[in-house]
Amino acid sequence: MTEQRAASLPHLDSTSATEERALQVAARVHAIEPFHVMEVVKAAAELARGGVDVISMSVGEPDFTATGDVAEAAVAAIRAGATQYTDALGLGALRDAIAAHYASTYGLAIDRRRIVVTAGASAGLLLACAAMVGDGDEFLMPDPCYPCNRHFVSAFGGTPVLVDAGPAQRYQLDAADIDERWGARTRGVMVASPSNPTGTSMTAAQLEHMLAAVRAHGGVAIVDEIYQGLSFDAAPETALRYDADVITVNSFSKYFNMTGWRLGWLVVPDALVPVFEKLAQNLFICPSTIAQHSALACFTPASLATYEARRLEFKRRRDYLVPALRALGFMIPVMPDGAFYIYADISALAHPDAGDSAAFCMTVLRQTGVAIVPGADFGHAAPERHVRFSYATALPRIEQAVARLAQLLQQ
Repeated sequence: MTEQRAASLPHLDSTSATEERALQVAARVHAIEPFHVMEVVKAAAELARGGVDVISMSVGEPDFTATGDVAEAAVAAIRAGATQYTDALGLGALRDAIAAHYASTYGLAIDRRRIVVTAGASAGLLLACAAMVGDGDEFLMPDPCYPCNRHFVSAFGGTPVLVDAGPAQRYQLDAADIDERWGARTRGVMVASPSNPTGTSMTAAQLEHMLAAVRAHGGVAIVDEIYQGLSFDAAPETALRYDADVITVNSFSKYFNMTGWRLGWLVVPDALVPVFEKLAQNLFICPSTIAQHSALACFTPASLATYEARRLEFKRRRDYLVPALRALGFMIPVMPDGAFYIYADISALAHPDAGDSAAFCMTVLRQTGVAIVPGADFGHAAPERHVRFSYATALPRIEQAVARLAQLLQQ
């Protein structure tokens, strides 16, 4: 009977079934562009497999990893069996620790109730967009900006509106941009300070006035602060100082060097806590429990001292790389004051690919083994003229990269 039943079943071949019918994806998918940086990463990996010494200045991931205290906390949590679900908003002790961090670093009293621990900053941005972006809503954001920010808006039926924000305003939106571009369908703004790809922060006055303009229009501001701890020329600032109704996004990935642990947090207005809790329960259940217990150790004196030393090392790399690139002919009109990125204009270089950043990056990779990324991912403001350098790699390797670039550009 079993053999007869088996014989009567149709033969399922997933490949042939897919070829026979086209599966239609949701329309929103077409508004999301591929991540062009991955083409460089794939090409670099292929060269490395072939034995080429590749210096990666492409991916925005610290070369530092979690501190010893964090690693030991992870092992202790696993051994203690502290691996079951937490509250959807996060472990209470971690929310308390984050609140204490705002008090000690910024002098702000943030109620732990307003803190939502998330599965990385990306999950935080997804929650923020799920809560605040409606069909057809427009969100203003600077051009250039991190590509996923605009894709998060698109994923929830909104429309990202890129506003050309050049070096004169530190590649950031200002109050005049908000007033000029605000329209009938505008719902809010999404900004980052410090920014990827430019490494620039909003000044305190710029941030305050921009938030006031959004508030005057009755909109919402979502502020990405994941590079906040990596500020080099002034004390780090937070939008929470200027507006209690702002939604801020932060992360344990960059300053705290926990990229693969996938842990971040939001600070949301008190009235919206039930909304975010409901969404977090349904979309994520909770962030990684082990990562949450581990992150408690980010705030030990030993870990904090390590993070400060690493911040100063990032600053040392920036202080070498910016003048070195300028000496080679790259135009960097604004000194990046945070994160670990440099957004450089290549149009003045004496090189045949100086008008095509994608071609330039591939030429640099193939002829020098240095991996940098073109401006195409970051917006529509002359991306063909710009490349992004990440200095999240050791200074001796950065010095080697500069020497290789110099040799290429002097040919």
